[in-house]
Amino acid sequence: MFLTNRWYVIAWDYEIKQRPFARTVCGEPIVLYRRPDRSLVALEDCCPHRMLPLSKGRVKGELIVCGYHGIELNGKGECVYMPNMDKVPASVRVKAYPVVERHRYVWVWIGDPARADEALIPDLHWCSDPNWAFDGGTYHVRCDYRLLVDNLMDLTHETFVHPTSIGQEEITKAPINTTEDDRSVSVTRWMHDIDPPPFWASNLKSNDKCDRWQIGTFTLPANVMIDVGVARAGTGAPQGNRSQGVTGIVVDVMTPESDTSTWYFWGMARDFEVKDQGLTCRIKDAQSAVFAEDIVVLEAQQENILRRTDRQLRNFNIDAGGVRARRLIESALTRQSAGAVSG
Repeated sequence: MFLTNRWYVIAWDYEIKQRPFARTVCGEPIVLYRRPDRSLVALEDCCPHRMLPLSKGRVKGELIVCGYHGIELNGKGECVYMPNMDKVPASVRVKAYPVVERHRYVWVWIGDPARADEALIPDLHWCSDPNWAFDGGTYHVRCDYRLLVDNLMDLTHETFVHPTSIGQEEITKAPINTTEDDRSVSVTRWMHDIDPPPFWASNLKSNDKCDRWQIGTFTLPANVMIDVGVARAGTGAPQGNRSQGVTGIVVDVMTPESDTSTWYFWGMARDFEVKDQGLTCRIKDAQSAVFAEDIVVLEAQQENILRRTDRQLRNFNIDAGGVRARRLIESALTRQSAGAVSG
């Protein structure tokens, strides 16, 4: 079900403090904390003694202390102290996860720790580039992570799910260009000489006709970056000149928790008015409301999938991006099952 030997976002950088933080990734309960020097530790969330989650304990300097009997473990998952024992058996330990802080997120490696390579962390440079402004949030969504991928790779739904913010009829009429390689799938829409929807009119500071674009790219294991924006109609945006417009990168990182639940890390980076913190907060609030509308749909969809086991999802032209993304996931899972090296 889940792709291993991959980096997954487990939290925002600000969420991990010098106290236990628990989250499940790909079915694996993990506890995180910061050492006094702010470096990160990620361990299996299970005391090797009586199996109380370590997240029910406390952090003491560089160690985590079980809340049941006071057993202490270091950042490698090794037990360094056990009450009433002079020598602790080396077998008393838990799994330690490779963990890295990058692009405002904390990433954990799910799979063989010996294969963890920081070069494989997805490139989300917009999130930490000073020439861009970025913020976002997290939703716990009760659905298969692939339903979120489907949703983001087919923005036709914006017309009907988000009619008061980013949706408009022109989305349903715009031609869709879908491309793929062995690592990614991209879906491109251009809408020419149209009225900007409310969200984009506000950021363009104009209700004049515009050219609007949506370019979504899926990469493994479950990341979707969407290049979005509007520019004044006829000023050259389709040819690459966006100087008369505004550009955003919608950052969507899906981390499976279980077969039917997902940690959804979302945000938006922008290249305009990057010093305006008020605008950053307003965009975050607007985006949060948009994604909340999606969650209502996705969770209801998941309920019906579980209830109606005699039926299957059907695919039409608008679903091409999601279909190809799922095909990429299935191909990687097949290679994984066969014991091949992940690409």
